[in-house]
Amino acid sequence: MNDDPVLARRARLGRLATFGQRLGYLCYGVAIVVFVAGLAGTFSAAVATTLVALLVVGSVVLAPSIVLHHAVEAADDEDAGRRNRHAR
Repeated sequence: MNDDPVLARRARLGRLATFGQRLGYLCYGVAIVVFVAGLAGTFSAAVATTLVALLVVGSVVLAPSIVLHHAVEAADDEDAGRRNRHAR
C-alpha cells in the first residue's frame, strides 16, 4: 500500500470521477428509455418532468466528473514525466 497522501487523495478523486461518470451516463440512458416509453405510450407531464430531471441531474453530475477525470489523468501523466500527451 502506498503511504503518500497525495497519491491516496488522487486515487480517491479518480474513483469519485469514475462513479460520477457512471451515474451521469446512467441518468442519460434512463432518460432515453423514459423518452421512448413516453413516445410508445402517452407522453404525459410526468414523463416530461422525469426527462428534464434526469437530464439536469446527468449534466450536473457528468460535467464535473469528466473534468475531474482529466485532471487526475494529467496529474498522473505529470508524475510519470509524460507532458501533454495530446499535443498536436
